[in-house]
Amino acid sequence: MTDDNDLERYYLLFNEIGIIEQLARSLLEAQLPAGLIAPHFNVLSHLSRVRDGQTPLTLARAFQVPKTTMTHTLAGLERRGLVDLRPNPEDARSKCVWLTEDGRAMLARTIDALGPELRDVATRFPPAQLDAVLPVLRALREHLDAARNG
Repeated sequence: MTDDNDLERYYLLFNEIGIIEQLARSLLEAQLPAGLIAPHFNVLSHLSRVRDGQTPLTLARAFQVPKTTMTHTLAGLERRGLVDLRPNPEDARSKCVWLTEDGRAMLARTIDALGPELRDVATRFPPAQLDAVLPVLRALREHLDAARNG
């Protein structure tokens, strides 16, 4: 049974994760081209990691943001030539989002530019420590994701 002291620990866990996210966002945004922010990068990363060709609505659901917010984010990426919005072959009323070669290149450059910061973190946290914590964080993410999707 979980008591109030245990609940405090879970709160502290989520609080630490939130602070880490804010700090990581600052590191990331310092490496992005002018005018781009973390949500832009996150969409490019998602398309690269999960799959190209998703609809804006699917992306909005994945990021848990309103469709209008995702549409705005995608418009900024499209203006910069980082994504291409094409007609959805399954539903002519919607579009699908595809990474462009410039989008893939910008994603790779940004990840490369994060190298010094990541190397600095690696001097303090060796791979064995990451191997110990990553499965727990991944399982926590998967649980929360499944709970959100009902």
